Amino acid sequence: MPITKEEQEEFVDFAVTARKYKTLLTKKYQQRKPWVNPSAFEIQSSIPGTVIKIFVKEGDIVKEGEPLLILEAMKMQNKFEMPFTARIKRIDIKEGEKVAKDVLMIELEPAE
Repeated sequence: MPITKEEQEEFVDFAVTARKYKTLLTKKYQQRKPWVNPSAFEIQSSIPGTVIKIFVKEGDIVKEGEPLLILEAMKMQNKFEMPFTARIKRIDIKEGEKVAKDVLMIELEPAE
């Protein structure tokens, strides 16, 4: 079956081990959520759940390894710890709140 001009424009080039190929991308692939490099200064929920306890408040300087919050998901309590020493810039959640996956919970800024 001959390929129309519209279909020809949808082909994408890619290379595998120095060989070039052409393929059509599926609509699902084209409509996917684009990957974004996560910021080290944003603590996001890795899974959907309920915020059980928040151990910090805005303006606190928190050291690496100290607890930030507990998020309950599927009857398991997940403790989020500080990845590095920084100041809490903003807290976007409250205790008892349900959060979805990839929601910004806490924003950090460098400690001076």
